Amino acid sequence: MIQNEEFLEFDPSIAEEFGYEISSQISFLGVPLCDTQSLLHLLMRFAFNLLISWLIVRICYYRKSQRKDYVLTYMLFSSAMFLLIFLMENVNLQIGLTLGLFAIFGVIRYRTETVPVREMTYLFVIIATSVINGLALNISYVELIVANALIFLLIWAMESRVLLRHTSAKLVIYEKIQLITPERREEMIADLEQRLGHKVNKVEVGHVDFLRDVAFVKVYYELPDGEINTVDHISKPNQFV
Repeated sequence: MIQNEEFLEFDPSIAEEFGYEISSQISFLGVPLCDTQSLLHLLMRFAFNLLISWLIVRICYYRKSQRKDYVLTYMLFSSAMFLLIFLMENVNLQIGLTLGLFAIFGVIRYRTETVPVREMTYLFVIIATSVINGLALNISYVELIVANALIFLLIWAMESRVLLRHTSAKLVIYEKIQLITPERREEMIADLEQRLGHKVNKVEVGHVDFLRDVAFVKVYYELPDGEINTVDHISKPNQFV
């Protein structure tokens, strides 16, 4: 038995020479209590994803719709989806889960109420953006910024009438059914323009009730620049939010 055995001082360079990584992190049950580098990476990615989502929701969506309930929904979806994707380690499971979420929302469309197509489109965009920011861990920050910028610029261009001019449509219950015939269409358009106060581009005649002398008419018209209308397709009081 050797007494008073002296041990050499530990040299980290020797371990690194043989390919071992030396960590000074404090762990509990084999799990690090705090990984500073990973935490910083998570916070940076989360802040970037939150910024992009806020720009899409606030500048593109809310400026036209003015619906605060969906703003809350989109921001919470963005944050939850990003954290879910970012913190999962199995890439195959991430992709499968993402495709599953797209399929679920495409089928049920929020079973509590019918979500308009525009709102569902923004929901898919928010989910897709969060998935991109959560999964793209091996690409450069420049590529990530460019990808998000392309999504934002495309939405902004479509919403700001840069690529096309938007036409609003309103459902009207029209009582002058004597004007719904094709040969009197110009008279009908002139009457609608006078009563609605907008220039009417075209009209489509739908259901006609001869017992009540009314017809359902879809009126297409253009709003002045900078003016919006979010209730064109609402025809019942319980559809107002």
